[in-house]
Amino acid sequence: MNDTNYWYLESVDVGDIFCNKKLTNSNENINNHISLKKNEYVYFPDETSELIYFITSGSIKVGTTNEAGKQITKAILNKGEVFGELAIIGEDTRRDFAIALADTEICAISVSQMKHLMKDHGPLSMFFMKLMGSKVLQMEKRLESLVFKDSKTRILEFLVEQVNTRGQQVGYEWVIRNQLTHQEIANICATSRQTVTTLLNDLRSQNIITFDRRRMLIRDLDKLKTEMNV
Repeated sequence: MNDTNYWYLESVDVGDIFCNKKLTNSNENINNHISLKKNEYVYFPDETSELIYFITSGSIKVGTTNEAGKQITKAILNKGEVFGELAIIGEDTRRDFAIALADTEICAISVSQMKHLMKDHGPLSMFFMKLMGSKVLQMEKRLESLVFKDSKTRILEFLVEQVNTRGQQVGYEWVIRNQLTHQEIANICATSRQTVTTLLNDLRSQNIITFDRRRMLIRDLDKLKTEMNV
């Protein structure tokens, strides 16, 4: 697993905080460890924001649905990442949904427990400040990409980002498991499924990538990056 997801943990053992059974207060009736099957929802829009989550394995998609019924993907999160954190700063009800993209294990902690811990643990407060700041920067980067870059570049940048955050190196190649559907990639990159399919097939014909429903293999990462400047 690439270490990119852990840059913001520093001296804070977030996994232990979320998954520590001693933290679970029986009076709050919280199931600290949660197993999810693929396509199982963690929460839906308008549900009460009571818990914050940590991913121990698998991946989670966070998104929303617009008035026309079109699904918009905001983030794909993987092992070592936290979601639902807006509950700490006053989100009463969820604005987004969260769904497992593969069989996934997560740990949950209540907002009240987390606030109690943050009072006595300065680095934990700093962790959440950096986490939220990082997500704001990511959203700004996506907005700039939508305004200034074409669909092809956005898709290529997304593939490179997937290598950096989810890729496993095998020799000179990179494997991305639990591959997203072409429609999911299109939702993230704000383009059409047809555009994604056409580009991926073109990259495959050049032997830069190969893929199936379960995984994508980046056969030449340097050439993939070069394609962004073509």
